[in-house]
Amino acid sequence: MSAVDLARLQFATTTSFHFLFVLLTLGLVTLLVVMQTRFTITGAPVHERMTRFWGRIYVINYALGIVTGIVMEFQFGLNWSGLATYAGDVFGAPLALETLVAFFLESTFLGLWIFGWGKLNRWLHLALLYLTALTAFASAFWIMAANGFLQHPVGYRVDGTVLRLDDFGALLTNPTFTSALGHVVFAAITTGGVFLTAVSAYHFIRRTPEVDFFRRSLRMGVVTTALATPVLIGFGFAQFPVLTKFQPHKTEAAPLLGLPLGFMILIGMGLTAISWLTLPLLVKDAVIRMRFPLYLMVIGIPFPFAAALFGWMFREIGRQPWLVYGLLRTEDAVSHVDASRILLSLIVFTSLFVVLACVDWALIARAVRRGPDVAPAPVSPLVVTL
Repeated sequence: MSAVDLARLQFATTTSFHFLFVLLTLGLVTLLVVMQTRFTITGAPVHERMTRFWGRIYVINYALGIVTGIVMEFQFGLNWSGLATYAGDVFGAPLALETLVAFFLESTFLGLWIFGWGKLNRWLHLALLYLTALTAFASAFWIMAANGFLQHPVGYRVDGTVLRLDDFGALLTNPTFTSALGHVVFAAITTGGVFLTAVSAYHFIRRTPEVDFFRRSLRMGVVTTALATPVLIGFGFAQFPVLTKFQPHKTEAAPLLGLPLGFMILIGMGLTAISWLTLPLLVKDAVIRMRFPLYLMVIGIPFPFAAALFGWMFREIGRQPWLVYGLLRTEDAVSHVDASRILLSLIVFTSLFVVLACVDWALIARAVRRGPDVAPAPVSPLVVTL
């Protein structure tokens, strides 16, 4: 393989792994906001226990996701110096905001939330979770703004052989950004809903004594999936006119990209149908007594992740051969590095990501099997110990 192909494969691998962590993080924090808001208003212990249990899983996934994000950042300097040289003044602006504003603020608020259990006023503690969620979605906002520039470059002027940021507002109103942001947000919320549903179904299959706890979690997961997935599909189809207008050759490549696109649409439609068919079964807990739907819920856990990857494949591969559409070709953006060195970094980074994914899965699986604490612990159980 050429240096260009290896660099593309490496970035695709690292970005895909990181995106899977991000999906679950955004989805879970959204549902945690609902859980803790209920606890803060009602004071019901079950809502506190739900927040602690699902929050423990959220923190595990967040911690491992940070590491994958840090590894991903090395890609730009290692393999894509041509992009930084040519368009760094424009492309780097939203990336810098994502790192300095969203990432550091989110970590700070989350740390205060983790160690603030039982030490802070309930409303102040809830506010910290709201701020954590807002900054998490702000991170996604800036990343998608940067990606939107690659899809349809706006807000720049040509200064010799490089691009300069000329209109920051144009980056935030870029049609390829605004049409995709909602799609990503509701993909994450759908993922969170499916995850809650699957874990709750798993515990009912094991005949858990925590019936009320997981009944509430199951209902929240199914209702979230049923409400979020149709909106997700709507945002997805809304992008087609935008892509047809600004990247007409992407639709011409439909035979090549039709398979991932078809799978993504099929998964979205399937999740919508199944979640809406499950809603009536929540009445009088009928679904809890039916084993077959519970097994289907557990099996469904990888499908929103797969759909998200198929969506990224369609969005990114369809832009080729351009890295910055119409301005910078991918082959011209690759660093002048020997292919053997890129292959070595591909092997090292991929191995690291596989290890991180396995660790994440093992820790989450252990937390899931352990189940919720019988009573709130005096010290926050959200502190992850490896």
